[in-house]
Amino acid sequence: MKDEKAVLVIGAGDATGGAVARRFAREGFTACVTRRNADKLQPLVEQIQADGGRAHAFGSDARKEEEMVALVERIERDIAPIEVAVFNIGANVRFDITETTARVYFKVWEMACFSGFLMGREVAKAMLPRGRGTIIFTGATASLRGREGFAAFAGAKHALRALAQSMARELWPKGIHVAHPVVDGAIDTEFIRSTFPERYALKAQQGILDPEHIADHYWQIHNQPRDAWTHETELRPWIESW
Repeated sequence: MKDEKAVLVIGAGDATGGAVARRFAREGFTACVTRRNADKLQPLVEQIQADGGRAHAFGSDARKEEEMVALVERIERDIAPIEVAVFNIGANVRFDITETTARVYFKVWEMACFSGFLMGREVAKAMLPRGRGTIIFTGATASLRGREGFAAFAGAKHALRALAQSMARELWPKGIHVAHPVVDGAIDTEFIRSTFPERYALKAQQGILDPEHIADHYWQIHNQPRDAWTHETELRPWIESW
């Protein structure tokens, strides 16, 4: 149908990425979700379908140029025009600087920045002829400041922020809304629950971020009028120190 539209979520995990896919699917978008292992996406796809939505899972390595090119081409050709694209790969690791190997640093950059460039470039190619679209890059605390032990992660997230800024200045005048929401705080995930139980305990006080609320914010970004577009916002719990 001519009015069909897709949301592409790169890095659709069990928390923010999955919540974003579900949120847009509820609004009539076909959710195209990716991870390196497509089997891990099956519960998300089944949930979206059970709720009456449409979803497709793709196993792809976002660091591989040929795979990203093929992914975007396939969605545009076989499913629907990509109206919204969300880059949500994390790659948050901690190493002291003397223990950060070249392999670790490069891999984190590939996952958290280079993959974002590949997604942004390819979806921009698809969106530009239509003169519309939304591209969202998920930022983090490390996008704004580096901290001890996070040289690789902070370097990659700073670079992703710069990419988003450059793309916004180039693409906003052409009708494409590029945004960089900074998620500053712990998110309600299994990782936080099992690794930082004292942090997870703050959930009872609304002291950690709810992925569904992050997804609501992404939906709001997509629906902003062109005379009041947001590029960068910061999302954090009321309890967070900043």
